[in-house]
Amino acid sequence: MGGLGLRKEIRQQFWLLIRAGVERKKAAMALGLSGWTGKAWFRQAGGVMPADVPPARGRCLSEEERIEIYGGLQRGDSIRAIARGLGRAPSTVWRELGRNMTQHYRMRYGGRGRIPGLRTRAWDYRPTLAQRRAERLAARPKVAKLATNRPLHDLVQAKLLRRCSPEQVAGFLRRQFPDNRAMWVSHETIYQSIYVQGRGALRRELALYLRTGRALRRPHRKADERRGRFPDMINISERPAEVEDRAVPGHWEGDLILGKQGRSAIGTLVERATRYVALLHLPGGYGPLQVQEAMIAATKRLPQQLWKSLTWDQGLEMRNHRQIRMATGLEIYFCDPGKPWQRGSNENTNGLLRQYFPKGTDLSHHTPEDLDLVADEMNRRPRKTLGWMEPAEALDRLFSTTSEQAGVAPTT
Repeated sequence: MGGLGLRKEIRQQFWLLIRAGVERKKAAMALGLSGWTGKAWFRQAGGVMPADVPPARGRCLSEEERIEIYGGLQRGDSIRAIARGLGRAPSTVWRELGRNMTQHYRMRYGGRGRIPGLRTRAWDYRPTLAQRRAERLAARPKVAKLATNRPLHDLVQAKLLRRCSPEQVAGFLRRQFPDNRAMWVSHETIYQSIYVQGRGALRRELALYLRTGRALRRPHRKADERRGRFPDMINISERPAEVEDRAVPGHWEGDLILGKQGRSAIGTLVERATRYVALLHLPGGYGPLQVQEAMIAATKRLPQQLWKSLTWDQGLEMRNHRQIRMATGLEIYFCDPGKPWQRGSNENTNGLLRQYFPKGTDLSHHTPEDLDLVADEMNRRPRKTLGWMEPAEALDRLFSTTSEQAGVAPTT
């Protein structure tokens, strides 16, 4: 391409970056230009997009593109040929025809090549009608389907009252009414009809019949966004097999129990083989530094042989896991997000500890001596899972056996 043609293409790319929201100087530098060049182009155009810049293509098909699809149908072009001419994915054209042709050709034909009867049925597609339908469906706000379809509303409500989940209700409707799409509804629509203000086609009290029973819906996030992730973290899937069988002492599970409005916390540690409990005093908050210092202090209160690994969830309080590992020698493993059963012993112990530290109370009032008394009482409770031995007794036995095998004098 010649110099003038290349410069025109670069200028178009510059304005496309501006339209995408990139700052003028950064747009110029991204194309290898100086900031002064970008400023000059911007001044020459008066800050208005030049006419030779191609229009932005939206996510949805435009009326012009629908007319092009109609032309392709008249010519008998294949789906892929029409899509290439539009610069769209073949699936986009396929879905457009499936939605708007009189004969609704489905994916039973494989989605490849030509639609059967495409040459003779081209008149079934009307681009102007398709555009109007798309605009009508895109209009917001939309009336909730469950608010306008009373039979569907009553059936969904009856199923929810029988404690079916929204996903089960949606699946039942598709099986019960395979040829009547008016009686179909997605599980997300059911959730929104219960929880979202303005779309409350269903009674809000129905939330009590859901498995969670939550009055408010908890937002879903991607796994790597939930409560943060850290560099060099080791997933629980890489934890050695000896941790799983609980035969060797020294492998711990940890977490926090939170106080009123999440403003205070106590760290909890449970040894997997013996259910021995240690509590972390966090008077200054439960940030990464406070948890790091409390963890290091806790490991100095028991023999070093008892600190082999720690399994924690992906809470931000463990951001300094590398520093803890270096100071204590603990191998630290992180559970998968939203899977508390991977720390089953710790979750069970936290439930028992709520007898001493009720929810909705300020936990910062408890002194280190208070925590020691609670931990000692927990460690003196006979546990069914240990054959009614006490955790302190089980720890002493296991550690004594291990110490004798290693030639080390046992300690209590």
